[in-house]
Amino acid sequence: ILGEHLRICPQGYTCCTSEMEENFANKSRSEFEAMMKEAGRSVQMTLTAQHRSFDSYFQDLLNKSEKALYDAFPSMYGELYTQNIKVFKDLYSELRRYYRGSNINLEEALNEFWTRLLERLFKLMNPQYHITDEYLDCMVKHAEQHKPFGEVPRDLKVKATRAFIAARSYAQGFLVGSDVVKKVSQVSLSHECTRAMMKLMYCPHCRGMSSVKPCSNYCLNVVKGCLANQADLNTEWKYLMDSLVIVADRIDGPYNVDTVIGTIHMRIAEAISNLQENKDSITAKVFQGCGNPKISTKGSSSEDKKRRGKVTLEAKSSAQALEMLVLDAKGNLTALKTYWITLPGSLCSKKVMASSAADDKCWNGMTKGSYLPEVMGDGLANQINNPEVEVDITKPDMTIRQQIMQLKIMTNRLGNANIGNDVDFQDASDDMSGSGSGDSCPDDVCGKRLSKSPSTRQPETHAIPKQSGHGINGASSRSLPSAFLLLVAFIAAQHFWR
Repeated sequence: ILGEHLRICPQGYTCCTSEMEENFANKSRSEFEAMMKEAGRSVQMTLTAQHRSFDSYFQDLLNKSEKALYDAFPSMYGELYTQNIKVFKDLYSELRRYYRGSNINLEEALNEFWTRLLERLFKLMNPQYHITDEYLDCMVKHAEQHKPFGEVPRDLKVKATRAFIAARSYAQGFLVGSDVVKKVSQVSLSHECTRAMMKLMYCPHCRGMSSVKPCSNYCLNVVKGCLANQADLNTEWKYLMDSLVIVADRIDGPYNVDTVIGTIHMRIAEAISNLQENKDSITAKVFQGCGNPKISTKGSSSEDKKRRGKVTLEAKSSAQALEMLVLDAKGNLTALKTYWITLPGSLCSKKVMASSAADDKCWNGMTKGSYLPEVMGDGLANQINNPEVEVDITKPDMTIRQQIMQLKIMTNRLGNANIGNDVDFQDASDDMSGSGSGDSCPDDVCGKRLSKSPSTRQPETHAIPKQSGHGINGASSRSLPSAFLLLVAFIAAQHFWR
């Protein structure tokens, strides 16, 4: 029939009515959106599988360490352990909560553990005295300078905080990446893209050429135009993938979680042994600084009897499992780096089944023949002259821009984790307000800077890494806290209205 009624396809003789053309347009839109979701699901499955593997490994390390402590400590320490079991349970509980993303200062949690343990053990080792809470406060202050637990608390704090910071950022990075893909893959096609997809996929049917496939370059121009905003994720997506690879090397290298997390119970046992061996000298120094406590009227406890035999604590290494996990993750992350810019080609070759670029018997949008226009570049800015899709490059998709920001935030966290800095996971609002160009910082410099700091936790450091750089092992430049910026804005506004 004559095709004057056609709104999308070429108006020559046609097999389609207006209703058929509309149905085909809806069909092409739903099919393309389904293709996007399917491609996205594949990436999501890869990232969530990596998260699941690491999470399971890490939780198992922590569980085994805690179980080893509960199994060995009763026979090693008797009442020293049984009367203080809650202190140990609370420590592992805090470590788990931190790893899962709770707003906990890990250094403070570890300091609190050693303080509580010292208070309890000091009372149990001196049962003949009546020791008040005020006396314990004084004891802690005096005892700390004498290192009752030896070097263990300081050493464990440095190693455990770095290992936990890296582990939780690493695990979170996979989830953020998966969530970004999910949200971006659900973005609907615009009206212009629906028309372009219809013309690409079903207009050949309306011309009686249902067996003719679209020209490859024609398909690429349509899909690149319709996925222009998605392609703009490419830079930040690559940064995230690179960041995860670098932190993976940290986890299996300097911040080795197998060595650190799997031996927490052994370090605690070492610390308690140090205290027991130096009990008399430490007690004497405390008495000298805080005075002699009153003799207790309750009589002495049975705690200070001989220990019930010596149990050798061992840590079963799972270093090989960690190495395999990291190798597998790095392979997948490297493969996913170019996902957003290779997606149009993937959809055209695998889904739309476009003909080869040299084919002159393919559908070129008007008829069967070769396709002459050049292929557009990637991203929104490159679509200004797209011959197949009308793209307004001044109106970026806000959902996708939000996901680009999420990628920046997560990359920044991984960058901080790489140098041992903690960034509060609950502080997303500060991340959003921050901007800046991170300066590259060599590991030895950052390491020295970190070691001088009283705490690895710096929740107000949220500067976004430098866009032109490819590594993330540099410290980001500090951005002003958002509260301070708001205050400045408020004062300026007050002055203006005055």
